Amino acid sequence: MQSENIVGKENMSDILDMVTVSTSPHARSKDTVAIIMYCVLLAILPTSLAGVYFFGIKALIIILIGTLGAVATEALVQPLLGQKISIMDGSAAVTGLLLALTLPPTTPWWMVLVGAAIAIIIGKLIYGGLGNNPFNPALIGRVVLLVSWPVQLTRWQKPVFLFSKTIDTITTASPLGILKDKGAAHIANIRLLDLFLGNRAGCIGEVSVLLILLGLGYLIWKGYVTWHIPVCCLGTVFLFSGIFWLINPAQYANPLFHLFSGGLMFGACFMATDMVTSPITTKGMMIFGAGAGLITIIIRLFGGYPEGISFAILFMNAVCPLIDKYTMPKGFGRA
Repeated sequence: MQSENIVGKENMSDILDMVTVSTSPHARSKDTVAIIMYCVLLAILPTSLAGVYFFGIKALIIILIGTLGAVATEALVQPLLGQKISIMDGSAAVTGLLLALTLPPTTPWWMVLVGAAIAIIIGKLIYGGLGNNPFNPALIGRVVLLVSWPVQLTRWQKPVFLFSKTIDTITTASPLGILKDKGAAHIANIRLLDLFLGNRAGCIGEVSVLLILLGLGYLIWKGYVTWHIPVCCLGTVFLFSGIFWLINPAQYANPLFHLFSGGLMFGACFMATDMVTSPITTKGMMIFGAGAGLITIIIRLFGGYPEGISFAILFMNAVCPLIDKYTMPKGFGRA
């Protein structure tokens, strides 16, 4: 070749080593899927520990069954589908842990295992594995359990505290359940501080708003998520619940109650921000978050369920490709 005659064969190899020819994107990062997933696990760890503290050993058992069940399911099913086993990337563990944290502490162990299997197989692997799933796998598992066994998935207990001498389980309604069944007048004695810190009935991972926000802050600091989806989701719920509260405070709860109760905070911070099933554009993220918040508050105020964040996120997952299509910036020179 003429170029070899000019630069010499010994210099040609050095030049080729400096040139990398590849398809876009050309941006490179040292972050791998495994690094990101293990950081997500670290971000969720404080919330998980809070769930164990408030609900005791039963919560720990559910967390272990959910996490290990998801990992085992992926390891067993991937070879059957002709996929390479990828449990070491941590994505299955994240799915199982998220599922476990969205369940009540009274959930039977076998139900947790069924949910983990559904989340991995139906929510992830049948689409080709991580990166191909259109819906959040953990939410698929939770919603299937909710519609299949609604009694068990809406049976709540008061916090028993891990180191407390009280071991009896006292069932009670969740704050949102009280609001839905009895109205705003019956939640007057529920302190917002208890909702914020976690001293109330609910799912294992949803109780402590403080630690959920701490985990979100860590993920934002690491650059794995941005503020757009959670802020737009929570802001929309705050806005519309505030409007109805101002119109009729005797019937509707104040907006801070809606923000701090139920699984809204957990879903907005850890589920809606899933990289695979959320938009990739800034404008799309804001639309996605606002849509999830709007659907959530509509279900809470007018639907049959006291909570709506799971259904809201799955619906927005379904329209995510459309959001990306219409919010994607046009290429340079295109009309």
